[in-house]
Amino acid sequence: MASYDKEIIRDLIDGTLPWQSTKSIMSQYKDDDRFFKYIDILQERVKFNDQILLPIGEHLYIVAKKSEPQGERVVKCGCGYEFGHYTNNWKLNAVINVRDEEEEIAEIYPGRHSYDPGWMEIREFICPGCATLLEVEAAAPGYPIVFDFLPYLETFYRDWLGRELPAETSGE
Repeated sequence: MASYDKEIIRDLIDGTLPWQSTKSIMSQYKDDDRFFKYIDILQERVKFNDQILLPIGEHLYIVAKKSEPQGERVVKCGCGYEFGHYTNNWKLNAVINVRDEEEEIAEIYPGRHSYDPGWMEIREFICPGCATLLEVEAAAPGYPIVFDFLPYLETFYRDWLGRELPAETSGE
């Protein structure tokens, strides 16, 4: 089994490896510490010191807080904005732009590519801290905001990574 250093993993994340190298890495068994190399690279890139436990989006992370309440697991944007406990839907604490009028829809889907706003709306979830677009969902008007997934962090760390997750001292 091949083992890759952090520089190769960094290039893989950034999409700067040649396709043949990328394909080879993707096709092989994963080295045991790749997830932790990945987390280390992400940790270097964010604007906070809380320990990243799991990335859940391009700019979103479940972290263990180092400040009070210490150890609490929350969702954070890369800028440091905190969305609340990871068992709650982070989207409810985001700025939400709903595209439900023809003019707004035409900005993205002009002309014949458009759709009927009576049947669908586009919801854009934006970080209040840095204005980064974090996620977009399309849904029928009135449909509840989707809670994408709730990971079993303890099981993932114990059964998949072979490590214990840092204890959560408080939370919901």
